[in-house]
Amino acid sequence: MPSYTPPLRDQKFIVHEVLDAVNVLRAAPRYADLDADTANQILEESGRFCAEQLQPINRSGDQEGCRYDAASKAVQTPKGFRAAYEAFCAAGWQGLAAETEYGGQGLPHLLHIAFYEMQYSANQAWAMYPGLTTGAYELMLVHGTQAQKSLYLPKLVSGQWSGTMCLTEAHCGTDLGMLRTRAAPAGTDGRYRLTGNKIFISSGEHDLAENIVHLVLARLPDAPPGTKGISLFVVPKFLPEGDGAAARVGARNAIHCGGIEHKMGIHGNATCQIVLEDATGWLVGEPNKGLNAMFVMMNGARLGVGVQGLGLNEVAYQNAAAYAKDRIQGRSLSGPKAPTLAADPIIVHPDVRKMLLTARAYAEGGRAFAYWIALQADLQEHHPDPETRKFAADMMALMTPIVKAFLTDNGYNCATTCQQVLGGHGYIAEWGMEQFVRDARINMIYEGTNTIQSLDLLGRKVLQDNGARLHAFGALVRELIEECGTDPALNEFVTPLADLGEKVQKLTMEIGLKAMQNADEAGAAAVDYLRIVGHLVFAYFWARMARVALARIAADGTQVDPFYVAKLATARFYFQRLLPETAFHIRAARAGAGSLMALAAEQF
Repeated sequence: MPSYTPPLRDQKFIVHEVLDAVNVLRAAPRYADLDADTANQILEESGRFCAEQLQPINRSGDQEGCRYDAASKAVQTPKGFRAAYEAFCAAGWQGLAAETEYGGQGLPHLLHIAFYEMQYSANQAWAMYPGLTTGAYELMLVHGTQAQKSLYLPKLVSGQWSGTMCLTEAHCGTDLGMLRTRAAPAGTDGRYRLTGNKIFISSGEHDLAENIVHLVLARLPDAPPGTKGISLFVVPKFLPEGDGAAARVGARNAIHCGGIEHKMGIHGNATCQIVLEDATGWLVGEPNKGLNAMFVMMNGARLGVGVQGLGLNEVAYQNAAAYAKDRIQGRSLSGPKAPTLAADPIIVHPDVRKMLLTARAYAEGGRAFAYWIALQADLQEHHPDPETRKFAADMMALMTPIVKAFLTDNGYNCATTCQQVLGGHGYIAEWGMEQFVRDARINMIYEGTNTIQSLDLLGRKVLQDNGARLHAFGALVRELIEECGTDPALNEFVTPLADLGEKVQKLTMEIGLKAMQNADEAGAAAVDYLRIVGHLVFAYFWARMARVALARIAADGTQVDPFYVAKLATARFYFQRLLPETAFHIRAARAGAGSLMALAAEQF
């Protein structure tokens, strides 16, 4: 049976020792009273909830799945899901980072992301229900009218109502400019009637909350074609009666689930086909500006999906490491290590260690990166200095596609690598590893495939602003290199970091010049380019973590905490074994579009 232990020691290391997050956040008046004890208590209690409430129903939820009743058009979630959701809401977890004005706790996004990581490790399918509700809350907070905020936000913050994002349709996939769902004005009270069909709607129908708030993209009658003609509407499952926080559910709206998808993984989450038949909705934001508004939720979801990859990476590593220390098979090539046993534990074998260290290095590097991005979200919204807010916003924009694609690529690859550690036992359901592999696969696909994230990074986030945001991150890298330059013990970390930084700068200029002549050159290089920049980011954070570990080892003398020894060893593994992957990707990115585009379509 699979198990999960919240990685609290590493989480606290990142929050307090690497990011010094509490002191950084206290510069914002909103977090002036935040202290380390409060942060630690949130991490510990949320970790306990994930380990005790969510992990035990993960495998059973996968086996049972969601059940759709065609007569009532209702979806029943797996056994235990509703009880866990009720406990989650009763503890106030849904509103952890929400505004106190609407019933939230007003705590940092950083702590929310750490909680998300643990939820996704423990039970990704379940965690998607409250995760989408958070996204709906954030969108309505930015773009809703005051009346809409008063009505919906308290219900979303409490978890009494849940949320979804209804974007795509069967014929358009990611190309939302092709969507056909229509919205027509209905009277003079601001209502609209929506008709259309949506697919792949996560959490689109369920029995957890009393109402579901659908955020739906649709076209007005006079809308221009393409993405410039998309508007956003709030379409609740039950029409609200009354105003503000006292509102209650009324009549059933003409929106329903037409069926659920039978899919590879995340069986405990209802992935729905949603049918709108003259459903009542209200415009959110400006007409024909719906896609811009929806990007609040989409970008939040992309960050969340990246953390899903991190969560599955971590839990796969934990189970593979435990198995490798317990499973005996074969003897060490350098002589028996457990002579009293019939064979040695497989962790003595170099290749098993390589697989485990790969998963560990990507999980710990991904944690530092994801938590830093969450910290930037807090600074972007609440720091009093405008330059700090701008830098944080630039980093959020630049790094969102990297968080989404790099962390989910790593998460899936590490899940399969950890499955390999278990051998045949990894392929059967009993050990749980094959579920992690199946669940991790969707993360590379939804919320914009990882290829689309790569195009976004290179085309929009780098070339479109002539590398200004990338240069801003490069300044952080150079600052770290200069700070570490006087310590020879750090050369093994900062020298390859500096080398990769120079190579990224040169490669970016080369691709930009080629793309000016032929746009396909950017498309041909984009996936490799994201992988390279992802490693630049990881190398930066691994260098920071190595510096902290070295300092603590030096300070502790003969009483060295094994945690820092392991951190330093993992840093060395990352720089020696994983970072060299960039050499391949740089060469591939430079190969250009020629060999990709030479073959005529009919020859495939």
